[in-house]
Amino acid sequence: MALTGTDAYTAMDGLPPLVAAALAAARADGFPYSCRPEQGRLLHALAGGARARIGETGTGLGVGLAWLASGAAPGVRLYSVERDPGRARSAAAVFAGRPEVTVLGGDWRLIEEHGPFDLLVLDGGGQGKTAGDASADVERLLAPGGTVVVDDFTPATGWPPLHGGEIDRARLHWLGHPALRAAELRLAADLSTVVGTRRLV
Repeated sequence: MALTGTDAYTAMDGLPPLVAAALAAARADGFPYSCRPEQGRLLHALAGGARARIGETGTGLGVGLAWLASGAAPGVRLYSVERDPGRARSAAAVFAGRPEVTVLGGDWRLIEEHGPFDLLVLDGGGQGKTAGDASADVERLLAPGGTVVVDDFTPATGWPPLHGGEIDRARLHWLGHPALRAAELRLAADLSTVVGTRRLV
């Protein structure tokens, strides 16, 4: 969730048609928290490597999901979950003509019923960033060799990484997860993402 993600697309041309449709839905709803373009391009690229299933938490109005669906190969199924019922319905309408895409309404853990995933994007639950939000179990949710993306970090300028003046334990969890080979990618001066691949052994 990017605080000004929807506005970041102002005056941008050449977007995939599905991304443009999701942006139109976000703007019509007044939803400002869409996936930023930098993150969207990363998701678009990573989706191309998925063989069977892609999962996402935090659909919003479907901008990130549209990037994923636009990059995925034919035959790949996509599942995204959104806790807000109205947004879930609006996002589902964006993908009404895409039978390979399923938008679920409810708690992020609904995604667990549809794994394991080749690519799992944690944007609306399962990141472990806030109190009461347990980190997703990637050993169960990722296929061997699968990739997890945990977005919306502020780029680290030192070690250990800090957030709000305190050690960023969520980021350390993902970077040091024993089941993953993970790295932090800086996508913009104010935006970074942790990407991890599940170890095969």
